[in-house]
Amino acid sequence: MVGAGPGGLAAALQLAHAGCDVTILERRDRVGGRTSAIELDGFRFDCGPTFFLYPRVLTEIFESIGRDLMREVPMVRLDPQYRLTFGAGGVLDCTPDLDRMDQQIAEFSPADVGALRRYMDDNRTKLERFRPILESPFCSPTDLMRPAMLSAVPYLHPMRSLGSELQRYFSDPRLVIAFAFQSKYLGMSPFQCPSLFSILSFLEYEHGVWHPMGGCSRVSERMAEIAEEMGVTIRLGESVREIKLSGRRVTALRTDEQTYEADAFVVNADFADWMSKTVPNRLRRRWSDEKLASKKYSCSTFMLYLGIEGRYEDLPHHNIHISSDYENNLREIEVEHVLSEDPSFYVQNPAVTDDSLAPEGCSGLYVLVPVTHQHANVDWSVESDRFREVTLDAMAAIGLHDLRDRIRVEHRITPADWQTDYAVYRGATFNLAHNLGQMLHNRPRNRFEELEGVYLVGGGTHPGSGLPVIYESSRITSRLLLQDMQSGHRRAKYAAC
Repeated sequence: MVGAGPGGLAAALQLAHAGCDVTILERRDRVGGRTSAIELDGFRFDCGPTFFLYPRVLTEIFESIGRDLMREVPMVRLDPQYRLTFGAGGVLDCTPDLDRMDQQIAEFSPADVGALRRYMDDNRTKLERFRPILESPFCSPTDLMRPAMLSAVPYLHPMRSLGSELQRYFSDPRLVIAFAFQSKYLGMSPFQCPSLFSILSFLEYEHGVWHPMGGCSRVSERMAEIAEEMGVTIRLGESVREIKLSGRRVTALRTDEQTYEADAFVVNADFADWMSKTVPNRLRRRWSDEKLASKKYSCSTFMLYLGIEGRYEDLPHHNIHISSDYENNLREIEVEHVLSEDPSFYVQNPAVTDDSLAPEGCSGLYVLVPVTHQHANVDWSVESDRFREVTLDAMAAIGLHDLRDRIRVEHRITPADWQTDYAVYRGATFNLAHNLGQMLHNRPRNRFEELEGVYLVGGGTHPGSGLPVIYESSRITSRLLLQDMQSGHRRAKYAAC
């Protein structure tokens, strides 16, 4: 298996439980990939995801191997889920209590009271229709004709964006954004993202926003510990340099240390980066370097990890600030590929929930600013320091006026760092964009179509990005792989990337 990210670890658990001999090759010095921990002078930060949503998928994976997710990694459901502040004015403390939400919505737009319940009812039905699709492989265009897909078509509305979908419920543009900004979990503008993804904010309100104690990285770490207890070998600091082939079948992976032969290979690395660096271009027709370069990619993120003196006790666990001109901010990111002087941003303040993440008397702030993926318009060797100051200035909008004076430890990741240090193609932290031309059978397939014996998990394959969906990809891929090996009457030995 290539890569010990969340998808690779989840697949390793399922394959090991099925009796497979699994080895994971991880290029970095720790597990988790973008869902790993950054540890600095007693402070612990999640590197990437901090929202843990829709735990049902991972709960079922743990149950399938005889484990209890909430016992292995205790979690707290947050209320409020997050605070939304609007540069155009207004604050929402978003809560799963719909009566309390309606009270706040009345202050924005009395005409929109009751719209949230209609939205919830409609998206409950939509999720029921789309769940079988999101839980099944799409191996060819003919899969679009499956009964589950046909029954979901009336709910798809392919010509409608997520933003226009939410405008059917809410008249106040701030409320539209409040239930559409979740498209940023996919690295997309809500006005470009397909309307299907209205289910994202539904999942938050219906199933909760959770904090795993120790951070989301603790979920990956515990999966790795359990995998090793089950006999999985995890080799850290081993990058795959080359594949060995017999015809179009991959037979082995070579690292600097040794060559690993296996019956099947699961790739959990960033798809475009790994393919373009590891698989000769002549072997890739559908996903050649030229075609990879022509695809649409998500935005990237500018990250600050700040260890500070004291705590901001009045700041909720999750905070999202929406730029005063949100549509212009989105255009700067996705069309103009320039850095905004009035950015939207996200701040996590986990100390109000979990005091294990910082030394006594201190706390850690995680700051994420959506920005363009790597583009010639932005030279991060020049812009990084300046944009740090823009970001710290912007954080005054949520009350952090004295932040600079309280910083004791700081770490930074730019899109250039995502590309070089984390092997993310173009620094696009959410992978291939989720437009309809890059979903379902048009996304790289779980049973990789270009090479025999290669399977994909993670945000670069079906169903897409986001932790619950990545975990689902591991279930789809593991089932396909085990079915293929069973039909071949061979005991599988797996190299996991």
